[in-house]
Amino acid sequence: MGRLARFLADGAHGDMAWLASGPERRSDPRLMWAQVRSIVMLGLNYGPEDDPLALLTRRERGTISVYALGDDYHAVVKTKLKHLARWLIATAGGDAKVFVDTAAVMEKPLAAAAGLGWQGKHTNVVSRDFGSWLFLGAIFTTLDLPADAPHSDSCGTCSACLDICPTAAFPAPYRLDARRCISYLTIEHKGPIPRELRPLIGNRIYGCDDCLAVCPWNKFARAGREAKLAARATLRAPKLADLARLDDAGFRAMFAHSPIKRTGRDRFVRNILIALGNSGDPGLAPEAERLLVDASPLVRGAAIWAIARLAPHQISGLAAAHRPAENDSTVAEEWSVALGAAAPRL
Repeated sequence: MGRLARFLADGAHGDMAWLASGPERRSDPRLMWAQVRSIVMLGLNYGPEDDPLALLTRRERGTISVYALGDDYHAVVKTKLKHLARWLIATAGGDAKVFVDTAAVMEKPLAAAAGLGWQGKHTNVVSRDFGSWLFLGAIFTTLDLPADAPHSDSCGTCSACLDICPTAAFPAPYRLDARRCISYLTIEHKGPIPRELRPLIGNRIYGCDDCLAVCPWNKFARAGREAKLAARATLRAPKLADLARLDDAGFRAMFAHSPIKRTGRDRFVRNILIALGNSGDPGLAPEAERLLVDASPLVRGAAIWAIARLAPHQISGLAAAHRPAENDSTVAEEWSVALGAAAPRL
């Protein structure tokens, strides 16, 4: 599906904090490419076959955001945009550039301006035909094309997406606090995840679909038909214990051609350990204990937290064995917090 936008809407709601950089460039596409006269916006459906929320109860398994279950959408969508851009130039002349999450392009307000849908209260685009499941891409062109009508907001009084958020990441409708968003924390955030948010993450190991999946407009959604975006069988409900054993080579092999690969093994295993700690299964504690000697401080720190949740009676002994040799301050702090939580109350 494709529609044309001739401008960017001002005051777009709720994008991640990194959007604050270069706001002028984002608000006016001509500052990116002075010759642009029109922007063609396209959406590619990636609707899931099953309810993403159903996996949240299987605590020994990991939940991965629907968009990351298949091949990297950047490559899939960009290939399609390039084909269309070449056809446009061959048919009508001019020049064109394509963008898929690769530059300072405000895809969501552009999509709304072009009539693909509207920016819902969860800040993502909602389509009457495809619900919340659309990848967005943009073709900038020097051609002067007639614009489509923008889409009106059809959220009404519904607040389902705001109410379901596990970490209360929406301070108000149409506004997202990235610092509390599980998608941001598990994908973009490079350091330890804030302790107060870790129990709320559950078994979400890469991204979060709660606010998308609960949207009532998904009753009109349909499963995506792009084969390259179809969920890989190994990622539908992977065992946390298996994922915790991934070294760098294993991680790269498992997630080749996947958007997950860009996060890197250490951040991904950090997420696995948070999910292990939330599993409630003491039998998984050995998987975390094995990672107390991991080369990555990020992994070691998360392992301490997981053990403190699953087997608090082991913390004192493990701290005596590992803490004296620890030279990373963030990991040392994890030991201190874990020991304090495990200490008997007088």
